[in-house]
Amino acid sequence: MANIMERQIEVFIDAFVKEVDSENAAIFAGAGLSVAAGFVNWRELLKPIAHELGLNIDQENDLITIAQYHLNERQNRSGLNHVLIEQFSKGHRASENHRVLARLPIKTYWTTNYDILIEDTLKSVGKIPDVKYAVDQLKHTKPRRDAVVYKMHGDIEHPDNAVLTKDDYEKYQSTRGAFVTALSGDLVSKTFLFIGFSFTDPNLDYILSRVRISLFDRPRQHYCIFKKCRRADSPDDESFRYAEIKQSLAINDLKRFGIQTLLVDDYGQITAILQTIENRFRQKTIFISGSAHEYGRWDQPAAESFIQNLSRSLVGNGYRIVSGFGLGVGSHVITGALQQIYEKQSEKLHDQLVLRPFPQGAEAQKQWESYRQDMIAYAGTAIFVFGNKTDKGTTIIANGVRREFEIAKEKGLKLIPVGATGFMAGELWAEISKNFDTYYPKSSGELQNAFGSLNELTKSPAEHIDAILKILEILKKI
Repeated sequence: MANIMERQIEVFIDAFVKEVDSENAAIFAGAGLSVAAGFVNWRELLKPIAHELGLNIDQENDLITIAQYHLNERQNRSGLNHVLIEQFSKGHRASENHRVLARLPIKTYWTTNYDILIEDTLKSVGKIPDVKYAVDQLKHTKPRRDAVVYKMHGDIEHPDNAVLTKDDYEKYQSTRGAFVTALSGDLVSKTFLFIGFSFTDPNLDYILSRVRISLFDRPRQHYCIFKKCRRADSPDDESFRYAEIKQSLAINDLKRFGIQTLLVDDYGQITAILQTIENRFRQKTIFISGSAHEYGRWDQPAAESFIQNLSRSLVGNGYRIVSGFGLGVGSHVITGALQQIYEKQSEKLHDQLVLRPFPQGAEAQKQWESYRQDMIAYAGTAIFVFGNKTDKGTTIIANGVRREFEIAKEKGLKLIPVGATGFMAGELWAEISKNFDTYYPKSSGELQNAFGSLNELTKSPAEHIDAILKILEILKKI
């Protein structure tokens, strides 16, 4: 069973990475995603409401009805609103799952959650979220948005309009029907990963059924993640067997809607799955680090041509490039990438080239660390060239390139210093070469030979580019 689960997860990861790369991936976040960040689930949210009604929340399954009972008894929403504000206005921090999802180029998020963790996490990685929690917002487009966050049950800042009671659900089609239409369209055109979602929401059940019927029982493939029933989570053997049967039936039922269920032994595996997706996606993104007040043994035209052709070759082989504007390097990285992009005319500029120019000035330098962290987080591999700067008229080793090496190492990037370019890149090549098994513990002799050639001064710039491309191909298999 374990091997089957692992194989299904591996197949899912490969498929979902392709959807992310094609910008067809979407996330549907349920309460479970926010629970990992410290928020309460629905049962805990309504516990004080049930207690006030004289009910035991642990004996109730229809939680929407509990909220309705409270509204019926009090004839106003003030008590419900107080609970929402009290629980969801706390300063919780995003989970690692939030952070990984925010870093991925996912442009569509749907959620039934009221909290603001998704949009805040997107902002924290430099993205612009376009948040939709009211019908009127659906007709407006936020300029330069990077992702749309559809909060189909409302937002904590507007508790009066949150979808919470049976009344709210029964009126949903008439009051918030545009969300139904929008979600139906996304379910047809995008591949969803449902995370932290239990599929007990009547709105989503209706929408999934509507999409399935419209597609003549041939819905698009989607995925969800459930925690596998465990004996330790049940009070006795009979309860455990019952939970297993019910989970199996639910999994089979979701297949009607094109939703394949992935089972994990514990919720921590979800983070590992998301991190693997990010790492696989990042493998196609190369961070180029370097600066050059001078080019050492290389004459200027040869060095500039090398950087441009390296950048051009990377883009031509399907890689994305992330870079700052390192002196004597950054502008040539950009030139080479642009030449290939415009010649190919099949790729969008922002898909192939991510630029993070460093702010200048004494005060601005304090931000350089965060800029480096942000840039390098996008990539799976880092290439280092040259690495020098001028200080009072003297050329010295660039400590900024060393810092970028350390950050890339901390983030688990594959490290490729071109030793033949000298300066800091030469030092880094020597450092890795002396401890090659530490940096590449599963390496082959082929990888070590290709890496060693990067320090051969007799090789031409074109040969060094060929060696880099060969190393990248070998690394795909590790």
